[in-house]
Amino acid sequence: MPPDLLPLPPRGRVPNNPQPARLYRAALSGTPAQMQAHLAANGWTNAWQNGIYPFTHYHSTAHEVLVIARGQAHLTLGGEGGPQVTVTAGDALTLPAGTGHRNDGSSADLLVIGAYAGGRDWDTCRPETTDPQGAQARIAALPDPERDPISGESWPAAT
Repeated sequence: MPPDLLPLPPRGRVPNNPQPARLYRAALSGTPAQMQAHLAANGWTNAWQNGIYPFTHYHSTAHEVLVIARGQAHLTLGGEGGPQVTVTAGDALTLPAGTGHRNDGSSADLLVIGAYAGGRDWDTCRPETTDPQGAQARIAALPDPERDPISGESWPAAT
């Protein structure tokens, strides 16, 4: 099933990205280790398992995928006033570098697997403290991912 495309224009000091965020419903199942292995097989590594910060942030040095391994969360995308989505176990989001995101509330059992295209190191940029021009320069210098983390197709995946 193709992902929902979520175009997010710049919003205040959140740059977002010309490429849309992608929301995949019921994309992956299995154990967290199996989900992480699926992402790694498609070139998305440097993974972690935890939750999502409860403040608006973005990454200027890496494209990120978030997979909901357990529980559910309500997220705001793109910065203050941006669209809100509810994600549940098995859902995944790809967030091109610069895409703002924030956890507005989640179940106590929330477990998220995060990973980065090409295993790149990631930073945490907060709109109120990050130089937007410096962040834009880092985002513009990033190569596109080679493959979609869910389908494994060439980036951008056919939709």
